[in-house]
Amino acid sequence: MNLNQLYYFKTVAKLQHFRQAANELNVSQPSLSLAISNLEKDLGTYLFERQGRNVTLTKYGKLYLEYVEEALSILEVGEKKLRQITSETEGHIDIAYIYPLAPYFIPKKVRSFLELEKNKDITFSFRQGITSDLIKGLNDSKYDVVFCSYVENEEDIVFDLLFKDELILIVPIGHPLSKVESIDLKDIASYPVVVYDKNTALGKITKDIFKKVGINPKVICEGEDENGIYGLVSEGFGVAVVADIVNYDNFNIKKIKINNSGCDRCIYMAYKKNTYQVPAVKKFIKYINDTSKDIFINDK
Repeated sequence: MNLNQLYYFKTVAKLQHFRQAANELNVSQPSLSLAISNLEKDLGTYLFERQGRNVTLTKYGKLYLEYVEEALSILEVGEKKLRQITSETEGHIDIAYIYPLAPYFIPKKVRSFLELEKNKDITFSFRQGITSDLIKGLNDSKYDVVFCSYVENEEDIVFDLLFKDELILIVPIGHPLSKVESIDLKDIASYPVVVYDKNTALGKITKDIFKKVGINPKVICEGEDENGIYGLVSEGFGVAVVADIVNYDNFNIKKIKINNSGCDRCIYMAYKKNTYQVPAVKKFIKYINDTSKDIFINDK
């Protein structure tokens, strides 16, 4: 059984005439008759009853036609959708990004991309997560493009550097350090700290920063993202070195600038290399690279 046989069967059922069906399908009548005969053999039953030059569906042919029409209709919808998402003017892009980019960078970039007339019919799906999960999703073809930290030993992925995101120290309001505007990280050595989960990219980055500064602070607890860490610090569990977030009004914290050099993390756009990309994805990648110097995470 093959797809042509299903189209042939549907056409003969509609016209109830082999010669007319052959003309419509642009095949010879013997070829059409052979295809229907082979289909009937595969199914183990007769689909048509011959009545002179005309044919009518058998009881089993009528039953089978319902499923064939449904199946072909689904295939046609799939073909239409595929042509739509791979077209030059339409298309769909699945993107994912780390939490600090959610309030400002990603919405701003996608909106400005869609405001270009040539991109207005492109659609997006959005997901948030930690870098390790985003890279896994990219490798599994769940996402087309992700925005995250750099990950080593990912030879099949391109990492395009977009910008550096300065890290800051946050402390609870009323904390002894809340009176200062900037700080050397050595001054937090005696205070308990809240850190990123050790499996996250920022967990590894902040651990390296503490090591470089020469401190080994007491870790009270770990958080997976900024909202969780800001909340813990806000309730007095400790201080934290974190990525800056735009909206922190709901947290009882003070932001403090870090004076030490190298207290930042790089933000990358990642996508698979040597993999077919639909036009919409190609245009989006090019747009982000061309405009990456225009918008920064800490633009308020």
